[in-house]
Amino acid sequence: MAGVAFAASASDGAQGVIANVVFTQYGRASSSPELMRRLVTPLNGWRLQQHAASTGTAIVDQPIDLAREQFALYVPPNAPPDGYALLVFVPPWNEARVPGEWTSILDRHGMIFVTAANIGNDASLLDRRDPVALLAAVNAMARYRVNPQRVYIGGFSGGSRVALRLALGYPDLFHGALLEAGSDPIGSAVPLPPRALLEQFQTGTRIVYFTGQQDPARMDVDRQSRHSLHEWCIDDVDLRTIPSTGHDLAGAGALDRTLTSLETHHPPDATRLQACRARIASDLDQALAKVDAALARNDVAAARQQLDDADQHFGGLAAPRSVELATRLLQASPPSR
Repeated sequence: MAGVAFAASASDGAQGVIANVVFTQYGRASSSPELMRRLVTPLNGWRLQQHAASTGTAIVDQPIDLAREQFALYVPPNAPPDGYALLVFVPPWNEARVPGEWTSILDRHGMIFVTAANIGNDASLLDRRDPVALLAAVNAMARYRVNPQRVYIGGFSGGSRVALRLALGYPDLFHGALLEAGSDPIGSAVPLPPRALLEQFQTGTRIVYFTGQQDPARMDVDRQSRHSLHEWCIDDVDLRTIPSTGHDLAGAGALDRTLTSLETHHPPDATRLQACRARIASDLDQALAKVDAALARNDVAAARQQLDDADQHFGGLAAPRSVELATRLLQASPPSR
């Protein structure tokens, strides 16, 4: 592994590869209410709250105990004049490690790399992978001079799918996502956040897919994911392939080109964006009007199915109307026996 190895806290501004780091700082971003607001559909969040209230179960504010967590960082020796860039990396494995081949490229881009232990594919999303990745960002930014406009989230394989979730839910934190060999369609597999956050994602987030040329299954999913971004008015996207590579972590040259692309933001066409948003608003109004009509004729089953479909498709865009309709539906439903 390239770089100088440390086994100490990063609070002293240590550089190189830093292992076994324990962070201490929490933030609102990683709190349970904020995770649910940004990463869970409104109806699923409402149902979780209803269940907690009915069972007397308390939802903990912070799902992660940082005293039990360990992180690994790479910090380049020379900070750029405007501050470091930051890449939070979500792996599919459980070891917190810095890819040795990447350090010289991170130096070139003036980019800190941070990752965590035990956030692999077998870990829970909402209870672990999501909040730990967010805490990695919060603490790296607290300990080093990071340019907030150059904060990115990335991952490989299953970790890349987590990175897309977090980029979509936290566009006020992450301004780009590096998706290597893993992605999902948004608005179905990945819930949409509230309107203000989606609009920020549409205008301020750069998405770069890069997958091995010999990994056709992931390349096909990348195309589906890219199509879903276009449908939700997101066009600042680059779709790349890594020649002569299968389902493997990118080498230095591919990473260098990808990071250059990640930091090349293209603002959206204002006219197209306005028209695209108007189309979505019309589709949403029509979907919720169908639920209203089903309730008016007391067709509870149809109303429930249509509302669930709208919640899954439109996510946070449908709130608070979707939750209001769910409340009406609950009142209209016959009592259980």
